[in-house]
Amino acid sequence: MTHHPRPHAVALALSAAASIAAWAPPAFCQLEHPEVLDQSRFQTSRAVPILPVPGEEDSFFFVVYGDRTGGPAEGIEVLKDAVRDTNLLEPDLVMTVGDLVQGYNTTEQWTIQMREFKGVMDALLCPWFPVSGNHDIYWRGTGKPAGEHESDYEANFGPLWYAFEHKNSVFIALYSDEGNPETGEKAINKPDCQKMSPEQFEWLRKTLQESRDAEHIFLFLHHPRWLRGGYGDDWDKVHELLVQAGNVTAVFAGHIHRARFDQRDNIQYVTLATVGGEQSGKAPEAGYLHHFDIVTVRAEHIALASIPVGAVQDVRAITGQVSDECGRLADVKPSIAQPLQVSSSGLADGMVRVEVANPVSRPVEVEVRLESTDSRWASAPDHAHATIAPGQSKTFEIAAGRAEGLDAAFRPLEVVVGMDYLAEQARFGIPEVRAAVPLSVDIAAPVPPGREVAADLDGVDDFIRVENASVPLPDGPLTLECWMRARSFGDRVGLIAKTESSDYGIFVNKGEAHFSVFLDAKYATARSEGPALKVGQWHHVAGVFDGAEVRLYIDGKLISTTKSSGKRKTNNLPLMIGADVNGRAEPVSFFDGEIDGVRLSKAAVYSGPSFDPPRRPAPTADTMLLLNMDGAVGPWLFDESGRGAHPVVEGRVNLVGVD
Repeated sequence: MTHHPRPHAVALALSAAASIAAWAPPAFCQLEHPEVLDQSRFQTSRAVPILPVPGEEDSFFFVVYGDRTGGPAEGIEVLKDAVRDTNLLEPDLVMTVGDLVQGYNTTEQWTIQMREFKGVMDALLCPWFPVSGNHDIYWRGTGKPAGEHESDYEANFGPLWYAFEHKNSVFIALYSDEGNPETGEKAINKPDCQKMSPEQFEWLRKTLQESRDAEHIFLFLHHPRWLRGGYGDDWDKVHELLVQAGNVTAVFAGHIHRARFDQRDNIQYVTLATVGGEQSGKAPEAGYLHHFDIVTVRAEHIALASIPVGAVQDVRAITGQVSDECGRLADVKPSIAQPLQVSSSGLADGMVRVEVANPVSRPVEVEVRLESTDSRWASAPDHAHATIAPGQSKTFEIAAGRAEGLDAAFRPLEVVVGMDYLAEQARFGIPEVRAAVPLSVDIAAPVPPGREVAADLDGVDDFIRVENASVPLPDGPLTLECWMRARSFGDRVGLIAKTESSDYGIFVNKGEAHFSVFLDAKYATARSEGPALKVGQWHHVAGVFDGAEVRLYIDGKLISTTKSSGKRKTNNLPLMIGADVNGRAEPVSFFDGEIDGVRLSKAAVYSGPSFDPPRRPAPTADTMLLLNMDGAVGPWLFDESGRGAHPVVEGRVNLVGVD
């Protein structure tokens, strides 16, 4: 599947927005917008006071791009995404802050890169304005001319410094790589090479003087010289000139490939990160990311906002069909044909066959891969991808192998499915779906510990997972039972469940027990009247469906009966012990306490008003799963049913002696 950064960028933008919600911007960003009570501009037939409407002052906005170069060649795709985003916003203009081409070469290679950059930027719907950076100017190779690439730049991009006016604001582009005025050397980390020439300084002074009636002046250059360090202190004289002008609002630069904001003498200094340039991404929400800035200009102030590249969506592209069908794709679950065999020593060598269906009316691009945090797993190929036509399915085959080691460090294998919905003019990323690869494990029964043992779960993220394929419960009667001792009860607590508008489960919400089975079109539920389970006390809980009624037993006594019959609606979700399961096969609604003696049977084991619950259930011909918690082998609990349905322990489940 072709890498497409936009869905991730959208998630990043949402995450960043959430993380800065409590941030208080400086006062100059919070000027109240003017509003007026104007009867001529407000209409209603209601006999109530009118509402204020916005003032009609002129305003506009422009966009600023950070560095394009210094990174991998595919950075040009990021620039293309930024252009698409910008065209959706339709600003008045776009400014850059330099490093437009990779440069550090001769004219022939430089020209190819220049044409590539301009070819992308010329797709903007608005005018755009270049600013020169060191990548645009510095020469590498033989035959270096005076000024290096300065003449190439001016012949293809325009003047090294210039100014223009727009809506009573003045935009000034400066050249920050003039070099050492005595030797002509150009370098980015030597203060002697980071000086403004008398010629450019005098031009700037004159331009500021001629722009004294402008509401705002904005400056753009590549190097943020105000940060000093390798830039020295030459910017101080420029800053004083800007302060004297009195109407310089903001200065924009790039080069450092991370965003930062500084303020000095009421001038806002804005440094941008990248739009395709080299990007570490080590702290995206703190400005290490591909982004562009939006500057909204009003008479008295400006507003600044940073948009991650790829975060802008085309409203008109999200039709009802797109919205509905992407929602359907998000619910698609991969189907894995059969379990992968794992030997008693931990060795595995087999083929994982994953079927993915496309239930929608547009093609879907799919990528499938296997992952595990256990480095002893290996897979080939490392991923498989295909485009699946509407209404079709595709089976992907990936070989999986594993070295020996059936120990506490064992971690399961997951299949990861990523999808892109291919609309007519855009693609829409669907969140990745993960599913455990079912494993058939050949493990021996652990040595009985000599006393009763229970699984201790913390109520936060501990659970025991039984793959659906391991317990192929046929339609008809069933019994689900266990012993449990709770430390606490939440509002919704799954004890043993695989319910998702289907199948069956026992819940112990606030100490009230109920057993549900989905029959035909709805759940049939037997429940206790109010809390029937006590914290700190062992209870036996059993749910029975005999084909005609659903029954709930607590400590061997019949608590509730609901008459119901019909065909059970099943699902492919795992059976969770100590939790419920959601539609993405993830655990939710965790149980806090101890569980023991879990048994699932394909028969109505108990009937009548009461029975004596066995403290240690035994297997019968109808037993599908039996966990007496005698011990674990690696991450697996031993299933005593004889069917090899050994479940996986997740989280930090401990096996503890029962007092």
